[in-house]
Amino acid sequence: MNYALLPKVELHVHLDCCLSYAVVRQLDPSITEKDYRESFIAPPKCTDLADYITRAIKGFELMQTKEQIRLVTLDLFEQLKADAVVYAEIRFAPLQHTQKGLSPGAVVEAVIAAVEEGVALYGVEAGILLCTLRHYTAGQSMQTVQLANQYRGTRVIGFDIAADERGFPIDEHCAAFAYAYEQQIPCTAHAGEARGADSVWETLDHFFPKRIGHGVRSMEDDRLVRHLVTRDIHLEVCVTSNIQTNVYDRLENHTVQDIYAAGISMSVNTDARTISDTNLSNEYRILERVFGWEKAHFLRCNLEAIRHSFTTEAKKAAITRLLLEAYQ
Repeated sequence: MNYALLPKVELHVHLDCCLSYAVVRQLDPSITEKDYRESFIAPPKCTDLADYITRAIKGFELMQTKEQIRLVTLDLFEQLKADAVVYAEIRFAPLQHTQKGLSPGAVVEAVIAAVEEGVALYGVEAGILLCTLRHYTAGQSMQTVQLANQYRGTRVIGFDIAADERGFPIDEHCAAFAYAYEQQIPCTAHAGEARGADSVWETLDHFFPKRIGHGVRSMEDDRLVRHLVTRDIHLEVCVTSNIQTNVYDRLENHTVQDIYAAGISMSVNTDARTISDTNLSNEYRILERVFGWEKAHFLRCNLEAIRHSFTTEAKKAAITRLLLEAYQ
């Protein structure tokens, strides 16, 4: 099956983890292809999530001016278009892009402008999720969620928490997620990746997200599985990334097939196109080869993705029609 031609929805992709070699060379001509592969792309097996995340550092270091942010964002749109992505939710942490004097608001505005340009140029519909990070302070998390509220009505449509859940507890971030809940800002949250099902329970109980980033270790708890199905909590699954971060030792042991079979709402995502050296077409081929997935599996995942997206009902309806026509 030529998955490259099928329209796709991606809910979980990090802007600063998707820099192509072409845009890196444009931003820093001194970086060789060897340097790029060593610094920006993770090996097939990292020690853990913390090790994997170190490859993101070079990315956001090259995204410290408005023009750098613009070029990286347009570069991602070019990748999305080539991958037949018709709707994407692009996430990033604004506070990571202030090293050369940009204010957090200016960073958000630069990404909004670049996303608007990308949508117009490439015809890929998109929204923006603002991320706080697990190692941030309560003040930094609150600052980020307030930015998400300030820029509502633009391309900014939601709030997320990312980074290493195992190394940092939730305590510093409860107030920010309470604010998001009060302001009715749609939320997703990374959990059930570096830690097990307890991390997902903790995140659901304290952050009240509508989606979970990864969440693959939910399958370790039958009660949690039933809860996810009953509450219609969507899991943003990223198979290659989970193998690289050593959540699972090999593809055959990934829980993606169990998640799908249990009736949990899920989507297929790349997480970090550069760090994982992948795209959605490649992820689809992996699922076909390892688990025997067919077009019907991917249709269901894409329909669930757009249903649980944070975009408008009109855009959901239009993309749903597009998916049904293309897959059936």
